[in-house]
Amino acid sequence: MDVHRSAAGVAVRAPAKLNLFFEVLGKRSDGFHEIETLMVPINLFDDLHFQPDATGRISVECRWAGLDEPGTSRGDLPAEAENIATRALQLLRRRAGLTAGARVQLLKRIPSAAGLGGGSSDAAAALLAGNAGWQLNWPRRALLPLAAELGSDVPFFLARSAAVCRGRGERIEPVDGLGCLDFVLVRPPAGLSTARVYANCRAAQPPQPLEPLVRALAKGDRRLAGRLLYNRLEEAAEPLSPWIGRLKAEFARLDCPARMSGSGSSYFGMCRGARHARRVAARLRSRGVGRVYAVHSCGRRHLGGSQGSFGSRRE
Repeated sequence: MDVHRSAAGVAVRAPAKLNLFFEVLGKRSDGFHEIETLMVPINLFDDLHFQPDATGRISVECRWAGLDEPGTSRGDLPAEAENIATRALQLLRRRAGLTAGARVQLLKRIPSAAGLGGGSSDAAAALLAGNAGWQLNWPRRALLPLAAELGSDVPFFLARSAAVCRGRGERIEPVDGLGCLDFVLVRPPAGLSTARVYANCRAAQPPQPLEPLVRALAKGDRRLAGRLLYNRLEEAAEPLSPWIGRLKAEFARLDCPARMSGSGSSYFGMCRGARHARRVAARLRSRGVGRVYAVHSCGRRHLGGSQGSFGSRRE
């Protein structure tokens, strides 16, 4: 996630994420779950634009990019006061002892209630934008405690690479050398409640090991990596949404190894390359399963993406 300054203000491109591995190790005393997950950022982005406001008011205008087609909804947008980007800016301002305001425009592309981390990514983008736009110039590590306070996935998005995340998700270990990966991502017409999925989940012993997947990806063995994709929450989510079982079957018909991302309801398949991803995406679009995206992750380089760049100075 990079920050771009220009005369018009500060712009941050906030990526979605996929969980290539997700294990639930148990319930914690603080009510959260102890997890171990491998997350990669992908080139599906929200755009956040920040301008300082001398009135002292923080306003966040949020809208979807483009128009939704019937049956392929991206979910609901939060009210301004409930938007995690609003809360992120309020928290940063309070901790910095500022009275400055901000006008923020948030252009959404990442579906909600989908296990793609859109809200968490927006929160991280807001912290970075406020840090730059209010000229605090704190190092990113100083933003990490605020990110963890806002949500379990938010610290991940302050990094620029894939990462293994542990604890409740706030302990980040960046992982390099996984190469470029191509996926097909489907957000079905109905989302899932994270709280309901976790409530339906039971940790199992012994836990599934993460290391074989990391080794397979590092060696570039996509076939083996596809067999090692894993998500403990998928079993808990399947009784809550008919779409999980249907998407599992659709990807199996296409001989594309696939898993649910996060707490769902999005499902993704690992492809052999970009051409394969485009073919699988076209087939799935014809099946009427929801919004379908061909996406990729290339570690630190993915942020250039296919959607262009802001063309102004990068932090």
